Amino acid sequence: MKILVIGGGGREHVLVRKLKESPKAEKIYCAPGNGGISRDAECVPIPAMDIAGVVAFSKRNQIDLVVVAPDDPLAAGMVDALENAGIRAFGPKADAAEIESSKVFSKHLMKKYGIPTADYEVFDQPDKALESIRNRGKFPTVIKADGLALGKGVIIASDFSEAEAGIKTIMEDKVFGSSGNRVVVEEFLTGPEVSILAFTDGNCVRPMVSSKDHKRALDGDKGPNTGGMGTISPNPYYTPELAERCMKEIFLPTVRAMNEEGRPFKGCLYFGLMLTRDGPKVIEYNSRFGDPEAQVVLPRLRTDLVEIMEAVVDEKLEQQPIEWSDEACACVVMASGGYPVQYQKGFEITGLDKNGQAEDATVYHAGTSYRDGKFYTCGGRVLGVTALGTDLPRALEKAYRAVSGIHFEGAHYRNDIGK
Repeated sequence: MKILVIGGGGREHVLVRKLKESPKAEKIYCAPGNGGISRDAECVPIPAMDIAGVVAFSKRNQIDLVVVAPDDPLAAGMVDALENAGIRAFGPKADAAEIESSKVFSKHLMKKYGIPTADYEVFDQPDKALESIRNRGKFPTVIKADGLALGKGVIIASDFSEAEAGIKTIMEDKVFGSSGNRVVVEEFLTGPEVSILAFTDGNCVRPMVSSKDHKRALDGDKGPNTGGMGTISPNPYYTPELAERCMKEIFLPTVRAMNEEGRPFKGCLYFGLMLTRDGPKVIEYNSRFGDPEAQVVLPRLRTDLVEIMEAVVDEKLEQQPIEWSDEACACVVMASGGYPVQYQKGFEITGLDKNGQAEDATVYHAGTSYRDGKFYTCGGRVLGVTALGTDLPRALEKAYRAVSGIHFEGAHYRNDIGK
């Protein structure tokens, strides 16, 4: 099979490497890819949002399967366009991807179908949002941009002045563009967070092994929200009893709700959960593999990923066995100094071999370029240094040992992943 992966980050690198393991994968392309991905697949210079370019390339090169990994092209209808052109694609259509691309849509969906989530209100005027926050007087309070914002469109305001600043940032300064035309203001939930990715063909739901993301930039969960500074799998808080409860109260009801709405979801559905005193509640949905959650979940997958993706496309997931390793996995993200605000790019990365890898760990490239036999930084999150181990302490020890041997100017990472 010829396979094309869309995107150019760490998630796409782990997908490429996992798909490569399949005896069915004869040739893998990635558009646009990055420096590290270029060592594992043929990178083609098509931007992830160039739907017409992707369709034309897929036709010209007789691509058998296109894996649409990022949120933006899914929301823009890339899967719809590929299917209309007779090309098999893994990922939800645009109307189903709205479960991520509109927080308002997803909150209304949960309310309508009784799926547990935080209480919320929706506003399209800054003054009305602030009036409601002032009247409620409950802090911290959570403010979310309605649309896609690279995982950064959430502000947790600890008092009214922070709420004012947050509303201004999202709705007036339009830091996230039109994503901030509407906001969701919701109650602040407390408890351990769990990320669950699930394969679904629109009927059958097959959750993957659990993981935990570390969103804040600095040690001790301090600093601004990022796209993710590291992950561990399994999540120590997620018990078999909780898994059963989530399947019954959240996973199956969500897929059924999407069918009821005439928007069947096929692909990878991500559930961001909070384990509250009142039970598990949904914080957010994503319509694709989480990044960097995929970097710790997919290395534990023993079953051929190509076969699973084909079963999803063909709506035969029920018949597809899926096996997972009992090992633990840890990923430490090495980011550019200043991320997620301002940072410089173009620094040489040392400590990697010619394939961009490190001893005793797997390095997934998120923001790198490759030229003249050297790797350079070209993004906020640069590398996801990942290791498997018999238990979590061993996996973390291997990952951090590998991190200590990799260097670039301004390199920044958290020292407390998995603690």
